[in-house]
Parts: sequence; C-alpha cells; structure tokens
Amino acid sequence: MKIRLVNAGVFTPIDDIEETLTAPLEGFYWIDADDEDLELLQPLYNLHDLAVEDCLSEEEQRPKIEIYESHYFIVVNSIRFDDEEIFLRALNVFLGRHFIITVTKQKIHELRVLKPILWEQEVSEPDRFLYHLIDTVVDNYFSVGDRIEARIEKLEEDILMHTKKSHLSEIIGLRSEILWLKKMLGPQKEVINTLNKKDLRLIDDQLQKYFSDIYENAVKISETFETYRDLMGNLREAYQSSIANRANEIMRVFTAITTIFMPLTVITGIYGMNFDNIPETHSQYGYYGVIAVMVTLGCGMLVIFRKKDWL
Repeated sequence: MKIRLVNAGVFTPIDDIEETLTAPLEGFYWIDADDEDLELLQPLYNLHDLAVEDCLSEEEQRPKIEIYESHYFIVVNSIRFDDEEIFLRALNVFLGRHFIITVTKQKIHELRVLKPILWEQEVSEPDRFLYHLIDTVVDNYFSVGDRIEARIEKLEEDILMHTKKSHLSEIIGLRSEILWLKKMLGPQKEVINTLNKKDLRLIDDQLQKYFSDIYENAVKISETFETYRDLMGNLREAYQSSIANRANEIMRVFTAITTIFMPLTVITGIYGMNFDNIPETHSQYGYYGVIAVMVTLGCGMLVIFRKKDWL
C-alpha cells in the first residue's frame, strides 16, 4: 500500500495511515492499495461492506457506481491487449471528500501513466483525480482499438494471400473477444454517463461537464467495436470464400488432368486387348508410334487448356 499527499500535482509520501483520516490543509490523500489492505482500510474510512465484498470477489465485476453516505464506490475496467487475447482488469475506486482509494488485484497501466498528468494539470482535488483516471482508461481503449484494427487488416491480408485452417480459429477467437468487450462497454458507458448527469455532491458541478467529453469518447469506442464485429463477420465470409475458391481451383486442375488422360487411357485400352489382328501390333516401330501419338495428344490438349485459361 502506498499513501501520498497530492497537492498541485506534487506527491508527498505519507508513512502514518492515521494522518490521512483528517483532511489536509491543501490537497488530498491518494491511497494505492490491493485487496489485502482493505482489512485495514475498511474500519478507518468506514467503507461499505458491499463495496469491500465486490473488491474481494473473484468473480468478474461489471462497471458500476454505488453512492454511500461518506463515499462513492466506482468500478471501471482497464483494458490490455497482448495480440493474443483481450484482458479487462477491474479498477476499484473509493472517492471521499479528502481522499481517493484505488484498489487493484493486478498492476494497472493507467495508474502509472496518470502521475505526470496530475503533475502537469496541478491536480489538488480527488474528483479531478477521478476525472483524469477515467479519461486515461477510456483513451487506452482507442490505442487497443488501433491494434485490433491492425490485427484484422493483417489477418485479412494473410487470408487473401495464403489461406490456412488456423485462420478460422483466429477469426472466431478474435470475434468472441470483441463481442465480449462490447458487452462490457455498455455498463462502463452508463457509469460515465452517471458521473456526467447525476447530481453528485462529491464531484464539483463544473467538473461534471467534462465527463460528457469522456462519455462521447466511450460512445465512439462502442461504435468502433461494433464496426470491428461486422468486419470479423466479413472476414469469416472472405475465409469461407477463399476456401471454396481454392477447392474449385483444385477440382479444376484435377478435371483437366483427368480429361487429358482420358484419350490416352482409351488408346492404351485398345492396344491392351488380346487380339492378334490389331493394326500395327506386330510393327517394328508400333510401340514408338503409339507413344508419340499419346505424347502429342496430351501436350496438344495441355496447350489448348492453357490458351483457354483452364489451367
């Protein structure tokens, strides 16, 4: 657990947790904790039992906002994409009048990149900290969306150039990830919309207007992932079409080869009959003549097929 006094974007480490129970003259306290620290923090800050239970739960938490008497409990999902799978990590936030507590089970990238933003903006209020945190979380969705789009484009190029059976599992897997992510974006939009429109005493009225900009970005992200879902459907159709075209191409080659060998089979069949009076059977050059006719006939048909673009 790390405790910092944040004033005008400047961080001052605090060693004694008891010091944070009283509002500072300037700034606010940021307590960056994990779920094990809640046993200590809950009685000190009178954190609601249901909120603490949600933080400790192993089940996936949907984004939400709960309003209690002395604090708000907010859950948003941080996103990470490692080119194989999309991960959503719950970021639990307790917002009070003079403090903000962030509780995470894994390291959250947005918390690391938030520090220079707070310093640049000279943040001294916990509600502004919350605004910049959620803004950073939402902005990260755009960067992940760009990487997903690049992945879709590469997958499309690979399918058009050389279709593999493994492409189908990639398409199905990525489409499932996008559908799941879009499903989780709905509640996250509602949380941001609540911060934008609802009368919340712990958030400054002027600051609430800025949440509308974050909400618009959240809507854009949702629409973007809806587009990605449609693209994955188109990609699957392209894969199936490519497989069908490939099968047709193979069948065309096999058909042409079969057609070339049909007259050759007729010739060999005739001269394979056990009759004494077959023309040229006893000729000195009969064998070579038949072979020459067969080669000429096969090559001639091959040339014709090439000119007609059948092969």
